[in-house]
Amino acid sequence: MDKIINAVETNYKKEDIPEIRPGDTVRVNVKVVEGEGEKKRERIQPFEGIVIKIRGAGLGRSFTVRKMGADRVGVERIFPFHSPSISSIEVLKKGKTRRAKLYYLRDVKGKIRIKERKD
Repeated sequence: MDKIINAVETNYKKEDIPEIRPGDTVRVNVKVVEGEGEKKRERIQPFEGIVIKIRGAGLGRSFTVRKMGADRVGVERIFPFHSPSISSIEVLKKGKTRRAKLYYLRDVKGKIRIKERKD
């Protein structure tokens, strides 16, 4: 059974995914389709924020990115690692944290400061 699952997963698995950890500041470039029919247009929309959670394994692995939007409103978005709608993931800063899940950042008002990791 595992051989069949692995054979199917290899078709959809992405190889160019950078190593990201909770606390990292990333920019995820997402393909967005606008319009319908003949007026269908595809563009790339960047989403930049801090990784607060990584979960799962294999094709079901995903990560959650949180950014502060307009008027200090927090916006969180969940991205599957192997999603075809993600064109690229860039690590802007490597953060040093002692937690795997950074849910406490949801309660922080204002600017979030995370120490930088030296790798």
